[in-house]
Amino acid sequence: MFELRPYSRNSMSTWNPFSEMEEMERRFFNNDFFTGRGLAEFKTDITDEGDYYELKADLPGFKKEDISLNLDGDTLTIQAQRHSEHEDQEKKGKYVCCERSYGSYSRSFDVSSVRAEGITAAYDNGVLTLKLPKKTVEVSSSRQINIE
Repeated sequence: MFELRPYSRNSMSTWNPFSEMEEMERRFFNNDFFTGRGLAEFKTDITDEGDYYELKADLPGFKKEDISLNLDGDTLTIQAQRHSEHEDQEKKGKYVCCERSYGSYSRSFDVSSVRAEGITAAYDNGVLTLKLPKKTVEVSSSRQINIE
């Protein structure tokens, strides 16, 4: 029977005695932890729709119950948590390869220019969509002041 293994590009016919050290260095310094591109920071798009901002966050594979939105002052925090399936007793020992990530993911946003009471949220097909209504800005009228 064959074994399932992730594809590896190290199947070259020539041997380089330094390849393992180069590979280790590349993995260590190009790791998502050091570059800041890890899964702990999910991707978002924010658009200006006139009277409100629209924030879309990619959260594929999450259940709606595992996503929380917290507003603390002028900071909105989106947090999502995915639990590990490989710790499930029914599936323990059945895994051949386990590469999917699990844990807590969060992002915080400054919402000082948003009316907090009007924020709405929807989650569909792995995309969290927030409508953030803008605060109305009072335009000061100019006038002439007389000097006495």
